[in-house]
Amino acid sequence: MAGPTGAAQWASESLALGELGAYHAYARRWVFLLVVSLLSCSNATLWLSFAPVADTIAQYFSLSTNQVNWLSLVYFMVSIPSGLVAIWVLDSVGLRWATVLCAWLNFIGSVLRAIPCMPVSVQDPFAFLMGGQSLCALAQTLVIFSPAKVAALWFPEHQRATANMIGTMANPLGVLVANVLSPALVKKGDDIPIMLGVYMIPAGLTCLLATSCLWESVPPTPPSAGAAQSTSEKFLDGLKLLLRNKAYVILAVCFGGGIGIFSSFSVLLQQVLCVEGYSNEFAGLCGALFIVFGILGALGLGLYVDRTRHFTEAVKVGFCLTSLVCVAFALVSQLRGQTIALAAICSLLGLFGFSVAPIAMELAVECSFPVGEGAAAGLVFILGQVEGALIMLMLTALTVRRVKPGFSACQGDQDSLDWQVSTLLMAGLCTLFSCCLVLFSHPSYRRLQAEASASPCGGDNAALWQTLPEAPPRHPGGPDSSEAAGSPAAAHS
Repeated sequence: MAGPTGAAQWASESLALGELGAYHAYARRWVFLLVVSLLSCSNATLWLSFAPVADTIAQYFSLSTNQVNWLSLVYFMVSIPSGLVAIWVLDSVGLRWATVLCAWLNFIGSVLRAIPCMPVSVQDPFAFLMGGQSLCALAQTLVIFSPAKVAALWFPEHQRATANMIGTMANPLGVLVANVLSPALVKKGDDIPIMLGVYMIPAGLTCLLATSCLWESVPPTPPSAGAAQSTSEKFLDGLKLLLRNKAYVILAVCFGGGIGIFSSFSVLLQQVLCVEGYSNEFAGLCGALFIVFGILGALGLGLYVDRTRHFTEAVKVGFCLTSLVCVAFALVSQLRGQTIALAAICSLLGLFGFSVAPIAMELAVECSFPVGEGAAAGLVFILGQVEGALIMLMLTALTVRRVKPGFSACQGDQDSLDWQVSTLLMAGLCTLFSCCLVLFSHPSYRRLQAEASASPCGGDNAALWQTLPEAPPRHPGGPDSSEAAGSPAAAHS
């Protein structure tokens, strides 16, 4: 565990490296980021490929709506116990091997879930579908934690937020592809084998790229002072520091709740809208707008934060605006014939909500330094999966049967469900998480402070020091004293 002496030693070593000009960014960092991004995109398409055509899937395989929902919900359930293992693999085994393992799990899972549509005798298609989704869920825990680590290990500090944004937004891009492609491919039940085969192609290509193009986990020379100290804490020690870091815990719980809400929204969107007479194609369009505007917002916000370092302000404002739009969705989604309003609401929900995801991940790494990036980002995601599973179970459990049938466009057993209470609960939870984040979260930028203290141009960084939030004072021997070991104050002691 790093103490004041260790922090001071790291600061002096980083200063020596900086004076020698030993920090270097390699062009092949973009290849690594490309592979991780494509893998994350493919994994997300496999996760949500069933949700936009849930009613047709249920009819074709003779499943209930709840069984189809479990094909998406299994991602939450599998990733919760496997998440800690994925954190250890990323921070201990290495980024390259974690990515290759993830690629193979993703590809094998895509093949396994297509077996019921192959010319072989299958007694229980649901078992193969669930088995394939489970392997893809294992892959998700490895790839979803990777962008923050790739950004920290391979990119200089002025490109980290942008690199993290690209890798993180690849996942919702996969959700976008699934929302558009699944309804386009599946017009009737007989089209489902084609859909499953199409989703196997990118999984196979990314597996080939990961196996053949990635040769090292870290560059020969670190690109920044922070990269030189990456993963400085042992696995268990790092988790203990995270749990004792109040600012990190508040951010993780609130942002994890946001992840859970958006995951549930993506899975249940078609079921919520079809009850009011909206088609699968329109639900897919709303999901696509949700992602497209999220990616555009993330691009602009990532570039802005890279220049200004306003991580906290961006996350808080984004969360508050998201809550307002979530309330609007809860109200308008229960009305018929509101296609323009729903499309606009889904666009704004993505613009304000999804765009802050990579910034929040980067903020989690900043306020938890020197804990490894895999642990810092991974624990946030695990909490998001736990909260997402609970939220999705609550939303589906609170649906009630309508007394009178409406103008439903659903197939199967979804046509008489009422989602009003569920959508209001989703809006209420989003508002609650936003309020807690704004009122109680005041993180300090530990990594940027440490890099500023280790820079050979100490005088030139005086202005930067003034703009970075300071860590709150701690009493010697207090419960957070070990956490302060990685702070700049320790580096100067």
